[in-house]
Amino acid sequence: MADCELLGGGCTFFKENVKGDMILAETYKRRYCKGFQAMCARHMVYRVLGLDKVPSGLFPNHQDEAVAIIEKEGGLKFAA
Repeated sequence: MADCELLGGGCTFFKENVKGDMILAETYKRRYCKGFQAMCARHMVYRVLGLDKVPSGLFPNHQDEAVAIIEKEGGLKFAA
């Protein structure tokens, strides 16, 4: 898989949320940034609504929160 296009600096997650915790940062990068971007909550919001709509405190594993943001901001509904 290719790395996430936001890994080079577009995504502020690592600067804002996991400062100093290199183990946590590498775990997220391996799983989401260099793995399954489609499962990253931040990437989900980015792809549908744009980078400016990604909340700074949204963690990659908060998919339910991402769905709620997309539904509220974008007027989209996901199948249950």
